[in-house]
Amino acid sequence: MMLLLTPVLGRAQSYNDSIHAWREHYKQEFITEERSPLKGDDTGFLRFFRPDARYRVKAVFTPAADTASFAIPTHSGKQKRYRRYGTAVFRLPGVQEEHRLEIYQSPDLSRQEKYRDHLFLPFNDLTNYEQTYAGGRYIDLSTGDIRNGVITIDFNKAYNPYCAYAGGYNCPIPPEVNRLKARVPAGEKMFGKKTEH
Repeated sequence: MMLLLTPVLGRAQSYNDSIHAWREHYKQEFITEERSPLKGDDTGFLRFFRPDARYRVKAVFTPAADTASFAIPTHSGKQKRYRRYGTAVFRLPGVQEEHRLEIYQSPDLSRQEKYRDHLFLPFNDLTNYEQTYAGGRYIDLSTGDIRNGVITIDFNKAYNPYCAYAGGYNCPIPPEVNRLKARVPAGEKMFGKKTEH
């Protein structure tokens, strides 16, 4: 029995370690990023759900037929242009019905070599206002994450927009179609320090 369990536990531990490493890198970016809304000491108030591999889901990916760009409002009142790159259909742990999220690409960013393959997934869920930021969270993806019509979405890597920490940032508001009617207790929680915005 132990021979069967050991590899499973090893994989789980390795996954948890990878998420903790991702979060440490995430915190460091606040310190090194010039436009960061947080100072070094503030990163101690970043809070996360425990890593949960069940929220690393495989989704059926369908490319968008219409790739014309459209405007997404931001929390500052400005708009940012995106195009629908495709749709992901998946199930969440303990929930019977399928969920659907649209994945976007920024035409402006895709012209830059660094962000050529970058995809953007903004979403809301039923933890908003209670455990997570009311304005929704984001997940960064890449075109390389799509293989044979399947894309892996790791909600453990869901993070808050800068608007969760300070005003004056142009953070896209998740479109209505990306409002999940389910709880996603994974990824980043509400900021643990009171903000003035």
